[in-house]
Amino acid sequence: MAFLAQDAALQQSDAVTALFVGHSYIDMTLITDVMPSGDEKEVARDFAVSFGGNSVTAAFACAKLGFPPDLLTTMSDDWLGQMFWDMARKYGVTLYPRKVARSSLSFVLPQGNKRAILRARDSHHLRPFMKLDVSTYEALHLDGHQADASLYYAKACREAGVLTSLDGGALRVNTDEVLHYIDVAVVSEAFCGQLKLSALETLAYLKSRGVTVAGVTEGERGLFWIDEDGHISRMPALHVPDDKVIDTSGAGDVFHGAYLASYLKNPKGRWSEHFDFARAASAFKVQHLGNEVGLPSYEDIAETRRLYPPAEAAAEARDSGSSRRA
Repeated sequence: MAFLAQDAALQQSDAVTALFVGHSYIDMTLITDVMPSGDEKEVARDFAVSFGGNSVTAAFACAKLGFPPDLLTTMSDDWLGQMFWDMARKYGVTLYPRKVARSSLSFVLPQGNKRAILRARDSHHLRPFMKLDVSTYEALHLDGHQADASLYYAKACREAGVLTSLDGGALRVNTDEVLHYIDVAVVSEAFCGQLKLSALETLAYLKSRGVTVAGVTEGERGLFWIDEDGHISRMPALHVPDDKVIDTSGAGDVFHGAYLASYLKNPKGRWSEHFDFARAASAFKVQHLGNEVGLPSYEDIAETRRLYPPAEAAAEARDSGSSRRA
């Protein structure tokens, strides 16, 4: 295959509003009650095949919400790479490939609010990353993969006045250096654990690096964050009943893609508005198997907001109902 050399896909669109940088996967998501071992064979109850990767899934979520971005990501000349290329074309995502020998795979096994993941990854880059004109962008999103490209684009976009966003799912080799050029950083509890800091201490660490808006995602407890005015608060997650939760994998990535779409739609909006929009997008994702089916539309997000109140409000409603019954 020679699809990596297709000239049409290497032309930067004048309409592009954002650049995403990360590592691509093909995700195989399986619902199963038992994992076979030895010579055993079992049949999964359900499955989904989709694109995967932190920034990658965020990019597709942003595209579904009307802002198809550029995506600088790992690609290979194999049949899985062709599958990924076809997915990107479907959503209008323009690929800037960084060649690797083999495509990467993720095997995802959801179990309620948890999910186990087994990855097979090729992160040995066979080519340098492409250096694009960042003046055409309004936002940049990184997940820390492709450390050299992440640092280059964080610096270039900061210099050009482009909003920079970081998904801190884990501490990478140059995360501390990259953070000096990041405007919005939303990190995981695992990230805090790697730093050996509490959520509050992590917010202070991020602010000390120059981050303007910082947050720690805490699953069912929602987002613990500091806004553009320096106020610290918790934004509770929407209360999706346990029996509606199918697959939490990719929910954080959809959250990132949705808040960037909200920002691109209304750059002067408050970050509380962008994150409120994104938490509904994430709540939609957990109810669907696989990343692609879990990408919400604006209608899906509105319906999710209508159906599911924030966790604190749901708890208050249950308590009030119990009091009345008593």
